[in-house]
Amino acid sequence: MSSTPLPTPVLEVEDLAIAYRDGQQHEQRVVHGVSFSIAPGEVVALVGESGSGKTTTAQAVIGLLADNGRLEHGAIRLNGTDIAGWPQKRLDGIRGSVVSLIPQDPTSSLNPVRTVGEQVGEILQIHRHGDRRAIAARVLELLERVGLSQPALRARQYPHELSGGMKQRVLIAIAIALRPALIIADEPTSALDVTVQRRILDLIDDLRREDGTAVLLVTHDLGVAADRADRLVVMQGGRIQEQGPTRALLRAPQSAYTRQLLADAPSLSVGAFRPASRGSDAAAGDDFAIVVDQLVHEFPVAEQKRPFRAVDQVSFNVRRGTTHALVGESGSGKTTTIRDVVGFARPTAGRILVEGVDLATLRGEALRQVRRRIQLVHQNPFSSLDPRQTVYQIIEEPLLNFEPVARAERERRVQDILARVGLPPAVLQRPPRALSGGQRQRVAIARALVLGPQVLVLDEAVSALDVTVQAQILALLEQLQRDLGLTYLFISHDLAVVRQIADTVSVLQAGRQVDAGRVQDVFLSPGSDYTRELINAIPGHAAARNNDRALHPHNDNYHHAEREAPGLLQQAA
Repeated sequence: MSSTPLPTPVLEVEDLAIAYRDGQQHEQRVVHGVSFSIAPGEVVALVGESGSGKTTTAQAVIGLLADNGRLEHGAIRLNGTDIAGWPQKRLDGIRGSVVSLIPQDPTSSLNPVRTVGEQVGEILQIHRHGDRRAIAARVLELLERVGLSQPALRARQYPHELSGGMKQRVLIAIAIALRPALIIADEPTSALDVTVQRRILDLIDDLRREDGTAVLLVTHDLGVAADRADRLVVMQGGRIQEQGPTRALLRAPQSAYTRQLLADAPSLSVGAFRPASRGSDAAAGDDFAIVVDQLVHEFPVAEQKRPFRAVDQVSFNVRRGTTHALVGESGSGKTTTIRDVVGFARPTAGRILVEGVDLATLRGEALRQVRRRIQLVHQNPFSSLDPRQTVYQIIEEPLLNFEPVARAERERRVQDILARVGLPPAVLQRPPRALSGGQRQRVAIARALVLGPQVLVLDEAVSALDVTVQAQILALLEQLQRDLGLTYLFISHDLAVVRQIADTVSVLQAGRQVDAGRVQDVFLSPGSDYTRELINAIPGHAAARNNDRALHPHNDNYHHAEREAPGLLQQAA
């Protein structure tokens, strides 16, 4: 009896080693003997923290290593042809046609001075895919295929006229234009809202199913990987810790590192709500640290009589010592609301009380001083710290601005708060660039706490962090809240994190509050279709609930093995 031969893998990476050269021309190996393969129609996810080597590995596959990177040894076979030693000019012949890249940031990946149609058409022109008329028709076909409404209009628009999700669809249109055998998706949805993220991942999945395209998904989001990948390759420190079918790996991870990653991923913990007693009426009474009552914020619109209402009659109360979350997509009114709450902007109508003080009644120095009671921690620790200052200067600065205290007292307070956020004294004389992302966010938290505020507003404070570092910062925030009695207003588009850290929640849509209450009540019994959609879009939601069966039966596409790509490779060779 003869067995059916397995199809040739679209991608085989074998014993890959990559090194980077520093300014002194010393080389450091960052990828060590990595091997994995991807079959036609299969999704394989490279997962791990920053510095794990996953992005460097993906860059090597498409021949886009940084200038100081060098492939030391190993094979990279596309449809059986080893391209590891190919020069850039030769690789240009297969980029787009055999292997394509969907980059992470849709805003920086598109040319702001060229129309969408020109940018989609460029790859068709480079590979001589028809005359001008044929290319124009194919551009519209591609834009329609990736789900953009009014493709003719979109083709004439510039990137700044599109939303983040629309821009990412344009990048996908470019990636699939020549029907490549392999798509490398490098954190393709990390900058997108959860519902937009789901639509983009659904689109990639549909295209993969229809064309039998293999997908190498690079992500630090274990929830996304769990929902979307057939197999996982877990990397740490440039080495593969383990790899295997997604379901099997989630059920029985073999390495301690993988077990820690899975334990730290909030999206893979179904029902992991914060204890309800923390936010209960009985426990907290009516002791509110923040009161927002019928908040309205309007912005004038040029050449229009009626202003744009960004926040429309929003009300919520935050009990002292608890965490209240504001969730919703971009444009929901979250940012405008918190700017009003911290006193950076003045609302059109409504009332805001912080620690019993009505901010609307304050002006000038009185308003500035009340900001000592409420401090803001920004989203991105890479951009919120002054690169010219040392860590000591960053934490000390609020004391110089608000309190005329002696130098010795400032030093004591800086050192005390540094210890409280879990950083060693050795970092005080370092600049932010010498710190990791998690260390920078700890510095940002220390800076916010040095004045002894009662309320912290955390604006997407963990969204830029890897899952393990994110878990560490969330644990730190829990500890600080217990020790100092802090009240948090937590802004996030990540409902998995909200489920873990918040006591109560307000769901905003287009400026209006469509759901509110205890987190557990809102998650288990959402009062609006919009909230239900947000919850269902949480990455890892399906994997966490259905870990007793196969996550995605994607392997029905192996019959697509014989495609145009092998011939293209032979032509390029």
